Amino acid sequence: MTPVYSILKERGYIAQVTNDGALQKLLDGGEPVRFYVGFDPTADSLHIGHFIPIMAMARLQRAGHMPIALIGAGTTMVGDPSGRTDMRQMMSLEQISANGERFKEQLSRFLDFGEGKAILVNNADWLLGLNYVEFLRDIGVHFSVNRMLTADCYKLRLEKGLSFIEFNYMLMQSYDFLELHKRYGCALQLGGDDQWSNIISGVDLVRRKEAKEVFGLTLGLLTTTDGVKMGKTQRGALWIDAEKTPPFEFYQYFRNVQDDDVVACLRLLTFLPDEAINEYGRLRGSAINEAKRALAYETTKIVHGEEEAKKCAGLAEGLFGGRGGGTEDLATTAIGAEQAERGVGVVDLLVLCGLAPSRSEARRLVAQGGIVAGGNKISSADHVFYRADFPDEGLLMQKGKKTYHKVIVS
Repeated sequence: MTPVYSILKERGYIAQVTNDGALQKLLDGGEPVRFYVGFDPTADSLHIGHFIPIMAMARLQRAGHMPIALIGAGTTMVGDPSGRTDMRQMMSLEQISANGERFKEQLSRFLDFGEGKAILVNNADWLLGLNYVEFLRDIGVHFSVNRMLTADCYKLRLEKGLSFIEFNYMLMQSYDFLELHKRYGCALQLGGDDQWSNIISGVDLVRRKEAKEVFGLTLGLLTTTDGVKMGKTQRGALWIDAEKTPPFEFYQYFRNVQDDDVVACLRLLTFLPDEAINEYGRLRGSAINEAKRALAYETTKIVHGEEEAKKCAGLAEGLFGGRGGGTEDLATTAIGAEQAERGVGVVDLLVLCGLAPSRSEARRLVAQGGIVAGGNKISSADHVFYRADFPDEGLLMQKGKKTYHKVIVS
């Protein structure tokens, strides 16, 4: 069995851990350890914020340990207050269940759910049937309200008002750990660093109820060197779903990360060996683009497959390498034939494509010379495109130096 703990630490995964020495001994001791990560299906796709926990799970599985992927349909009914200043929108069980099915399919891209390799569970199976009074007497008695109110996951919510339903979230997540420990012998919970309070509460609950030591480990969030959370694009979150974030847009996001962030991303988000990453880390100036291409290719390969990664790399080389190339994999917006015949203004088209969030921003981009269409710079916000301006393969719109979008007539 591969000693994996030092790998997690050296590559920058570990933020906080409940008992560093004992957990290292457990993970590197030669016996498979069952561990879990929870994913609340609050949307119909995983996003890039889930990527670090998924990569940590994959590394632990490759080292011989068994991941338990928990779909949090039960906890999503309540809503996690961590890191939020407002209450999450209540979702129906049907919507949550549909999102959970999408999560299951996407997690299967990264983890091997073959016999004896990994476990997939849904906490709705034990949370939705609980008797509330029994739950309070059996579980709630072990939680101090004073201590809970000091937890990071509640601090932001206390400023604007913490609902009682949200206050229950910590108990429910802690109960998940207890249930997984009893059912499957789960000894470790992983999660984002914003989950530290919830995780240590689960560790404490297992100790109180089962008199066993289990462990909690948090993973650093995906941020830039300036501390800004990564994963936001012009269209919103960077999604795993190719319909929500096209593979080429995904590829270009990592192709265009800041120079100072490339090495950290290579360590966290790829399986490239340390020797190769160290070589990339020595690059300076324009040569660092080689490292960015490697980052974009490797992350896209993991999320969308090697074939898509090759297509994205070829498209990027065609667009940015000066050798021509196809645009079939670009993010695309379709407009109707009648609309094209009448004519569509550049301002409206930029907003429609998501290249500008508002008409005023679209006008500003044009005024600053930041918009090119079909290879021609657009100099006036009054410019109108007609049917003849849209080639059969689509009109290539460019914002600045790095953002491309295709418009087709349907």
